[in-house]
Amino acid sequence: MKVAKITNTEFTAMVQAAANKLNNNSKFINSLNVFPVPDGDTGTNMSLSMASGYKYVNKDVSTNVGNLAGALAKGLLMGARGNSGVILSQIFRGFSRSTEGKETLSAQDLSDAFVAGTETAYKSVMKPTEGTILTVVRMAAQAGKKKAGTTNDVVAVMDAIYDSSKAALEKTPDLLPILKQVGVVDSGGQGLAFVLEAFDDVLNGRTEAQSGEHQPNDAELNQMIHAADQSVQSKLNPEDIVYGYCTQIMVRIGKGREVDHQFDYQTFYDYLAKLGDSLLVVNDEDIVKVHVHTEHPGKVLAWGQEFGDLATVKVDNMRLQQETIIENDEEDATEAASPIDKAADLNNTNKPVSDIAVISVSSGKGLNKLFNSLGVNNIVSGGQTMNPSTEDIVNAINNTHAKKAIVLPNNKNIFLAAEQAAKVADIPAVIVHSKTISQGITAMLGFNPESSLEDNQEAMEDNLPTVKSGQVTTAIRDTQINGFSIKKDQFMGIVDGDIVTTGADLVQTTIEMVSQMLDDDSEAITVIWGDGASESLADKVQTAVAKMDEDLEVEVHEGDQPVYPFLISVE
Repeated sequence: MKVAKITNTEFTAMVQAAANKLNNNSKFINSLNVFPVPDGDTGTNMSLSMASGYKYVNKDVSTNVGNLAGALAKGLLMGARGNSGVILSQIFRGFSRSTEGKETLSAQDLSDAFVAGTETAYKSVMKPTEGTILTVVRMAAQAGKKKAGTTNDVVAVMDAIYDSSKAALEKTPDLLPILKQVGVVDSGGQGLAFVLEAFDDVLNGRTEAQSGEHQPNDAELNQMIHAADQSVQSKLNPEDIVYGYCTQIMVRIGKGREVDHQFDYQTFYDYLAKLGDSLLVVNDEDIVKVHVHTEHPGKVLAWGQEFGDLATVKVDNMRLQQETIIENDEEDATEAASPIDKAADLNNTNKPVSDIAVISVSSGKGLNKLFNSLGVNNIVSGGQTMNPSTEDIVNAINNTHAKKAIVLPNNKNIFLAAEQAAKVADIPAVIVHSKTISQGITAMLGFNPESSLEDNQEAMEDNLPTVKSGQVTTAIRDTQINGFSIKKDQFMGIVDGDIVTTGADLVQTTIEMVSQMLDDDSEAITVIWGDGASESLADKVQTAVAKMDEDLEVEVHEGDQPVYPFLISVE
């Protein structure tokens, strides 16, 4: 079947099919994680990222493919989770720039778009690694470019792009030895291959629905996204919120009975800017969408009606939402007054934030309280099993109502999303590249609210190498890796990303891992226990570690973290 161009109808269907394909195959993609740990989330991250992209496309009424590609890029960016999701968003960021203003896409346009997407994706990564999603998109784009030089058939070009992505994916183990050692292909590359397969299916008339798989509607995709959305818990007094109503409207330009003005973006924007903050105005020739925090939602609605009728209206009382958060926090705090709670009181973390706010990513009530006691203002819930999206982090930064912000990702798979969030947040923000919870805690010891943003970033980054991070978890499959023969359900001790010990007993495996973490300079050990462990087991670890060196200081905290029964830091 020969097709000369991709219209808005085909493009929307392609994105929808890609969201569906990733959703249906997310568990398989997750299973390709190199380490056999229960935190493989590449498939989940890419699925939710593409679901967000489709949500934006589906709500865009434009018939211009270039505009729809822009909506896809925006949705992917804001919904991007994990490094794989961010790289996927960068591929389509380049894609959208190449297709800007194009009503339809020819075979050459499609090829050029993937070439541009490849270039943008490579530039977004400080040290590009071959054998990953980058290799897959590069080889696919090269094949598309070669094919476009011989035909004007869009389908033939898309066939070449998809076929080459499969071949590239099969080569990833040859480029990354660890993949060959474990016997898997790259998970991010697999996710991208599924996206390209979905595009190819649509252009060839092989939709996901025709292959017997369920095609999610917009409501179902919303449910997917909201099921994974992470709550941002601010410590602000509700009365400290300057603009209390989150107001969102969509206006059909030129429609309705109250139209008094011809739409001009700057005029429209400038009036709204005087009504509040966190303003976002996006438009095309038919629709303008508004998001703003204000004290006067009625004025926002009335202003919109002067340019057209209101297609949608959403107003949330953020003070009421904050009161609910505080009430829930207070209920949790009354359960028990732990040393962490007392430390939080001494540090007065509920006071209004200083010029610089600190946002930390963590999962578990105990960990959250520990970070709050160290001076963290906002917690973004997330971590190993569910990376927060770019939008989650942006909201956390903006909701501090501070002048500047520092973000602690506490997971290297969150670095790219955090960096993207810092670029689009309302206030200047920087990232301290903490790879683990232990590094995040140590980084906070270098934070000084009286210092500048840059000096704090430098001091906190300098603290990161002073701590060793240990994690104990269970294997989800049999595997051979780094000289270890690991059986399903065995415990594994992982130190700074390397498996150092395995065993059938949780406490003994943890003790053995700690023994390998110690050296002559070790002074303090922190044991944080979570799901799968208990206070009594933590006490056994503490007793055994104390016997290793009587000069060691050993602290124990309840973290409530998932996936890892024990988190250990050695300083």
